[in-house]
Amino acid sequence: MDIAKREKQNPLLGPNDFTPLLENSKIECLLNPGVFEFDGKVGLLLRVAERPQQREGEISFPVLNEENKIEILTFPTDHPEIDLTDPRVILYQGKNYLTTLSYLLPVFSEDGINFKADPAFPAVLPSGADEAFGIEDCRVCFMEGKYHLTFTKVSSTGVGVGYMTTSDWKNFDRHGMILPAHNKDCAIFTEKVGEKYYLLHRPSSPEIGGNYIWTAESMDLLHWGNHKCIAQTRKGMWDETRIGAGAAPIKTAEGWLEIYHGANADHRYCLGALLLDLNDPTKVLARSTTPIMEPVAEYECTGFFGNVVFTNGHLVEGDKLIMYYGASDEVVCRAEFSIDQILNSLKD
Repeated sequence: MDIAKREKQNPLLGPNDFTPLLENSKIECLLNPGVFEFDGKVGLLLRVAERPQQREGEISFPVLNEENKIEILTFPTDHPEIDLTDPRVILYQGKNYLTTLSYLLPVFSEDGINFKADPAFPAVLPSGADEAFGIEDCRVCFMEGKYHLTFTKVSSTGVGVGYMTTSDWKNFDRHGMILPAHNKDCAIFTEKVGEKYYLLHRPSSPEIGGNYIWTAESMDLLHWGNHKCIAQTRKGMWDETRIGAGAAPIKTAEGWLEIYHGANADHRYCLGALLLDLNDPTKVLARSTTPIMEPVAEYECTGFFGNVVFTNGHLVEGDKLIMYYGASDEVVCRAEFSIDQILNSLKD
C-alpha cells in the first residue's frame, strides 16, 4: 500500500531549473539527491546529467578523456552495430556508454521545498579514469563531525563505489574507490554498531546470484570486509529483478529501518522497507511484502525513464520521515512518511 504523502509542489526541481555546465549542452535529468543539513538549511546533493544538444542522425555524449578533460563522442544512429533501446545506455560496436555525463550539485533551501544553487558551493565534478562516464546517486551520512559521501563511479571498466568527506561543502577529501566493480547503492550507517562501522551495498552477480543487498564492516571506513548478503530479489514480487539500499538506515527502538528500492521485470521501481537488528544489522527482522511507495503520479510515470521512484536521501524529525526522491529519472520530488506507519506495515 502506498503510504507516501507527496508534496503538493512536486516536482520541486527539474532540468530547466539550472544552467548546464558544458557549452552547447542541455540538462536531461535531475536525479536522486543525497540529503543533509548544513548551516541551518536543508541541502540536496543533486545528480545532474548533461549531454550536448542532439542532431538528427547522430547521438553524442560527453566523457572524460585520458587528460581528464571533457570530450564529446558522436555515433551515427543508423549504424548496424548500435543499440539505443535504453535511453540511459548506448551499446555501440560491443561497448557500453552512457547517454549523459553526471556530476553532483549542492543546492540549499530555507524551507525544505524551494531550493536554489549557491555559487559559493560549486558542483562536484567527475575526475580520473574510473569516473570517465560520471559520478552518480550520492548518499550523505553525517557522523563524527563531518559528512561522509558514498557515490557511484562509472567508467568503461565498471561501476564502483567512491567515498569522499567534507566539512564545509567547498573542500572535499577524496578517498578513492572503496568497493570495486560491479557495486553501487552504498549507504553508511550513521553510527558504529559495537566497535565497527557498517554499510549496505549492492554488488551484482547476474550469472550466479543477482542484484542483492549486502552488509559490510570496517574499522576505519576505508577498508571493508565480512560481506554478507542480507536480502535477495523475490520472484513474482514487486522487487523481483533488482534491489538496492536507499539512504543511511534510521535507528528506531525496533531496529534499523532501511528504505530500499526494488524493480520488477518491467523496470518499474518502487520503494519498500527492511528492518534490521539493532545490534547485528546482518539480521533481517522484517521486510515489506508490498511497496510503501509506487510510481503513480504523472511525474513518476512519465519522463526520461518512466515508472520510477528512487530515493537515496532523507531527513528524520521525530516520527516524520522527510524523503527526497527522483521521479522518472528526470525530476526531484519530496514526500513524507510516518516512521511508525512504516514499522506497522512490516507487521502485516
